[in-house]
Amino acid sequence: MDDPYVEQREDAYFVRGSRVSLDSVVYAFRHGDSPETIRDHFPTLTLDQVYGAIAYYLAHQAQIDVYVQRGEELFEQARRAQGPISADLRARLDKAREELARRR
Repeated sequence: MDDPYVEQREDAYFVRGSRVSLDSVVYAFRHGDSPETIRDHFPTLTLDQVYGAIAYYLAHQAQIDVYVQRGEELFEQARRAQGPISADLRARLDKAREELARRR
């Protein structure tokens, strides 16, 4: 793979020359975020890099969708292996969510 906007490091894809994963751009794009909004989420990227990463994703969508799906599966396996969260942590998370919702 020799793309000016995306590079593969070990088993992961990144926006070339950055620490931003392609997954992050893909999730935002799938969520409906515009390239400008995605750039706002990742201020180390240029708009050119964001458009290039999206173009790469669209040109290799089947391959990247499999890669993203596999990452989600690995995350879910790791989350399940950690077991349930404690009641105290659950209460603190719920409280933080409520406070965040009140601020909006």
